[in-house]
Amino acid sequence: MSELAEIRVLTGAEIEEAVAWAAREGWNPGRQDASCFAAQDPQGFFGAFLDGRMIACISVVTYGEAFAFLGFYIVDPAHRGKGHGFALWQRALDHAGHRTVGLDGVVDQQENYRRSGFDLAWRNIRFGGVPKTGLKPSDDFTLTWLDGVTSDVAALDARVFPAPRPDFWQAWLSAPGHVSIAAYDEGHICAFGTLRRCQTGAKIAPLVATSRAAAVAVLVGLLRDWPAGEEIFIDVPEPNGAAVALARDLGLAPVFETARMYRGRKPEVARDLIFGVTSFELG
Repeated sequence: MSELAEIRVLTGAEIEEAVAWAAREGWNPGRQDASCFAAQDPQGFFGAFLDGRMIACISVVTYGEAFAFLGFYIVDPAHRGKGHGFALWQRALDHAGHRTVGLDGVVDQQENYRRSGFDLAWRNIRFGGVPKTGLKPSDDFTLTWLDGVTSDVAALDARVFPAPRPDFWQAWLSAPGHVSIAAYDEGHICAFGTLRRCQTGAKIAPLVATSRAAAVAVLVGLLRDWPAGEEIFIDVPEPNGAAVALARDLGLAPVFETARMYRGRKPEVARDLIFGVTSFELG
């Protein structure tokens, strides 16, 4: 490394800059991502700086005492291959402490992640395109708009995510431009999802459901007022065949994929309930 970079926690404005970098990389972040992500762990975003200018960024956001998630690992192209990224990587992982750490990494970096102790759990596939309008929801479900986290949403999320995240959910469900719906059958929650406006189109993120029918009910509700001709994206765990089929039935096609990997004990999550991942950056 020719010159030692300063590594420190990012300010709120610098987290916004990291999101802008993610857009530049083609990751299509949400318009409200910075404030929502910082709500979970404002000390979990790091940057490397030379002469006061950010040259690399990363996040390792903690959830309680046992889990963390790594994202936003970007090094400015002019400073790659000089050791700055790896120094930042090590500093950020120190923030996780003893916790299991998850990440959704680009596939061609899997070997590098393995060298840092990460093991492959599954692939996520991003499906995108202009959605079809032919899905027919069942009349068995009652839909409710969500503007904040509820105990039943938290309980269903606990089946697909290895740690409580109430601060994140409160920010996510109440963010401007986010539309969130839960589906109930005889008073019992069966699904919930969020439509999240992004740089291009929107992502259905998350979509958690106990059945395809419940997922369809929420999906149709979220897309009810979606403008014709605009794109939608859903990030789907490849092992969930029902979710993959639903994305294809919606008229979407694969556009990107990631490797879900963990360092430490792999958490037990119900992948068959994940019809859409919440975020490649925060899990």
